[in-house]
Order: sequence, then structure tokens, then C-alpha cells
Amino acid sequence: MQNNINNDEKYMRRCLQLAENGLGNTYPNPLVGSVIVHNEKIIGEGYHLKAGEAHAEVNAVNSVKNKELLKYSTLYVNLEPCAHKGRTPACSKMIIDLKIPKVVIGCRDSFEKVDGKGIEMMRNAGIEVVVGVLEKESRELNKRFFTFHEKKRPYVILKWAQTLDGFIDFDRKPETPVSPNWITDEYARVNVHKMRSDEQSILVGTNTAEKDNPGLNVRDWAGKNPLRIVIDRNLRLPENLNLFDGKIQTLVFTEKEKANEKNIEYVKTSFGENLPEKILETLYDKDIQSIIVEGGAKTLNSFIEKNLWDEAHIYIGDKFFRKGIKAPVLDFIPEREEKISEAKLFVFRNK
Repeated sequence: MQNNINNDEKYMRRCLQLAENGLGNTYPNPLVGSVIVHNEKIIGEGYHLKAGEAHAEVNAVNSVKNKELLKYSTLYVNLEPCAHKGRTPACSKMIIDLKIPKVVIGCRDSFEKVDGKGIEMMRNAGIEVVVGVLEKESRELNKRFFTFHEKKRPYVILKWAQTLDGFIDFDRKPETPVSPNWITDEYARVNVHKMRSDEQSILVGTNTAEKDNPGLNVRDWAGKNPLRIVIDRNLRLPENLNLFDGKIQTLVFTEKEKANEKNIEYVKTSFGENLPEKILETLYDKDIQSIIVEGGAKTLNSFIEKNLWDEAHIYIGDKFFRKGIKAPVLDFIPEREEKISEAKLFVFRNK
């Protein structure tokens, strides 16, 4: 029995490895990997590459050379197979039709169109179904997907850089040039751009947009640009900012009426203490599963005060400002830390 458990975990870890290859490309679908095992040997494997394309189970089945072996094999998958026909056929029905006798699942899918229906369908067809192998790890991999469907909002990642003495920016004067105030070096920036490519959207406040003129793209990494979001209550930001270049989909939250432009959508909303909730509600309605809140201090603190965050990535550069704008403070112990060139990255989880 112990050997079976260890084998199940071994093959499920392979599913998780495969699934992670799709990070940043499968939205709004989850990250899913699948392996097919016959006589303790993997005879097929696959993962979901992109929304609208074949699911992991289909890719795993298609990779099996001798399809006759499927009737004597076990299919492993980190998320419950779907039970409904969307842009692709239902995987549970495919598994039944292929007469695969056993399916081992990492965790149940809480998406309302699945949510146990795939498991029930396969069990009713006589398939042995095991659920909950590496369940914690399986849910962690799809933390964005589960947060979106269970909390009805995107997964929120706070991100900022601060100096050794706790400042996020120095005091800027009217004559200070408009440009980013780098606290970390190019190696940390590459790491940040990789993170941007993994997430669906990124947000900055008015002051950060005005002072830093950020592009909020992934120019230092190969990957998709996230949806750019900026808060501009009174539409006072200059139109020549990088955010308004029309090259990337951009949302502007404002109190004013303004017609949409090329790749720029103006979302009229009332401002106040509930603005973070309204932003997340809008993104939920747009099927956006994750957001990086990148600054500045006022915007970051508005999410912290509402407890609307899941992770925080704080870079501490090897600099002192002595005075300026204080960085937000989290009363949490970091989950992990790592050295990136001259900076340290601390990652916090809101549990």
C-alpha cells in the first residue's frame, strides 16, 4: 500500500511539473498536466498549452503509441477532468470512451461547471477514481484559478522595491526629471519582468504613472505583456506617457467620461475607500485571474488596508535615501527570501 502511495505521488509530481510549463499561457484555464502509466512505466504525458487547445489528458492520450494499453493503464492528472463541452470536448467522457480503468486526481475542480461532476461521471462508468494525491501542491499550482472561482476576484500580488532604510521613493521636486527611480539593478528587473509575463494584469497609481512613466511591459523577458491598469481619477495624466502608447491593452479607472481609444479602455467608477474592491470586481467580470499591484505607496496601502492581497514581493536594494516616501509595512514573517544580485527578495503570503 505504501509503495502505491509513493508511486501515486511520484507520478503526480510529474503532472505538476508538466502543468507548470503552461504558466502565463493558459488563462482563463487552469494549469494541468497528465501522465499515463502502464506497469509502473510512463507511456504517455502532456499538458495544457493554451486556452482553446487540447487539454492535458487529450495530449497525454495522443502521445501514447500503443492505444490498446490504455485499457490497462492509470491516468494521472493534477486537476479533476472536465465534465462539460466548452471549446474542447469533455475529458471525463473521453476517458470513459477509452475504457481507462483508473484515474488518480490531485484535487477537485471548484469551477461550477465541473466541481465534482467529472469525478461522478467517471465513477458512474465504473472507473476507479482516487482524489487528493498531493492535493495541497495541486491547489497551490492553481492558486490564481482557485482564488478567482472561490473568492470571485483575481489573485493579488503586491510588488515594490525599497531601500535599506525603508523608503520606496525619494522626495521629488517639480523640476525632477520624469523617470523610474531604480532601487535595484537590471538582474532584479529581469526577475520582475518574468513575473509580469506570468500574470494577467498589472496596476499602478496616478503618481507612479506621472513620476516614473513606466511601460509595464516585459521588455527584459520573453513572454506576454500583462493588461496594464492605471488609476487616473481626474484624467490629469499626460497623453504622451508610455501607458497611453496604444501598444498594449490598457484600462484606466477614472471618475470622468471619456471615449475608448486604440487599446485603451476608460472605466468610469466612483472613487473612495472601496476603490480596490471595484477594481477587482471589474477585473473579475473581464475574466482576469491575477494582478500585480506595483505602486505607489498610496495604491499599495489601499489594498493592504482592505486585506485584499495574497502575496507580496518586496525587493530591498543596497541603497539608502535617508528621507522620502516610506514603503508599506507588512506585519508578517516572509515565507522565503532569495538573493538577486545586490538585492534581496522577500516573498510574503497572506494566510
